[in-house]
Amino acid sequence: MQLAERIQRLGTETAFAVSAEAASQAAKGNPVYPFHLGDLNLPTPQSVVQGAFQAVREGKTGYCPNGGIPELREALAQEVNASRGTSYTMDNVAVQPGGKPVIGKFILSLMNPGDGVLYPSPGFPIYESQIDFHGGAAVPYPYVERDGRFTVDLDDLEDRIGPRTRLMIINDLHNPTGGRFSPDELSRLAELIDRHELTVLLDEAYFDICYAEGRQSLAGLPGMQERCLILYTFSKTFAMTGWRLGAAIGPRELIEAIIRLNVNDESCSNHFVQHGALAGLQQGDGEVEAMLERLRARRDLAVNLLRDIPGVSCCRPDSTFYLYPNITELLEERGSDVETFRRELLEATGVSVCGRHHFGRPLPEEDQSYLRLAYSGIGRDQIAEGLQAFKAFVERS
Repeated sequence: MQLAERIQRLGTETAFAVSAEAASQAAKGNPVYPFHLGDLNLPTPQSVVQGAFQAVREGKTGYCPNGGIPELREALAQEVNASRGTSYTMDNVAVQPGGKPVIGKFILSLMNPGDGVLYPSPGFPIYESQIDFHGGAAVPYPYVERDGRFTVDLDDLEDRIGPRTRLMIINDLHNPTGGRFSPDELSRLAELIDRHELTVLLDEAYFDICYAEGRQSLAGLPGMQERCLILYTFSKTFAMTGWRLGAAIGPRELIEAIIRLNVNDESCSNHFVQHGALAGLQQGDGEVEAMLERLRARRDLAVNLLRDIPGVSCCRPDSTFYLYPNITELLEERGSDVETFRRELLEATGVSVCGRHHFGRPLPEEDQSYLRLAYSGIGRDQIAEGLQAFKAFVERS
């Protein structure tokens, strides 16, 4: 058997390899502090659970419309309009089995081989993987640490736009740094997109994981609704990572193409899970707010403990459930690199983290070293134990 050549271009999500390393440590009877994977150890809201169970009892276990059940499509349009200032209808919504399929279907629907696609680096590694796999020209743009936050140099971003650049991927609020664009930056970004006639995949998986006031979506700015496809997922907001449900929300012509891809790829998304998600949208606000407060408490604890470790500095992001501490000084003192340190830390303490290299190919100009810690799947007691062990390891070695 000879695999197709394109398989050689297909990347992966190497954070799962870190999960395997952590599992190996746990199998030996060693404690493990799982900061590596952005899963949640918080329960799915009961509104979602009961809505799904009720749908099963009612026999909603067969095929359903390829684009999603009409009730959920309409509810999603209303929810996004209310939170982002858009004017979508159900015809602008295509339900998906998770958020990841939206990335591939955006690229399949719009990118021709050789087209340039801008994407954030560091960033979710599936962006880079899908662009390469489908024969596009992947054009990374960096997030940089500046004035206590992570952001994008928009002048540098514009310099990376070439004659064949047609598409851009924006992840606002950003994995792994927790960065988000300010209102002024969003306005400048909208002008840039309009000037260069780009079409945007707007990955808003963490739009609802925000601890500060004033959330704003690029799609809500003048002229941007027609240029953006929103990636919406229930995984983060409703702690539904294993339920696999999301949506593509955007211009009708693009949504119709994505629904045709649905027919070819999976027929439809899970019928009864859609009814559970609908119940969550209609009834789950209080449960989501309570979950957000628990995540906020974890963030504050973890940031304070990281800042107490010699050679480590850490921004306090007001979004996502990730921290991206700078360990450049620590590594210089040790004469080490991120991957060596990450492995030594796991073996010595059970603290399992990811490095910057798990989030796309590093750019040549990068001169700082980072880890990424997720606090979504680990409680406060374990956060404290793990990061105290991290500090002790640094101080004794």
